[in-house]
Amino acid sequence: MILDYEPGDKVTNPINKDWGIGQVQSIINGKVTVNFENVGKKVINAEAIKLEKIK
Repeated sequence: MILDYEPGDKVTNPINKDWGIGQVQSIINGKVTVNFENVGKKVINAEAIKLEKIK
């Protein structure tokens, strides 16, 4: 699986926009750890949820 973001990138979760902007912390085996401004750290399954990179 090729992801279009890497640690340090800013992303949003299109399913939960109220989480706010998050910063990618790590990517391990398709699991993306993101620190979101409104809900803190979340582990996202990249196969199930397509995070949107903020350009």
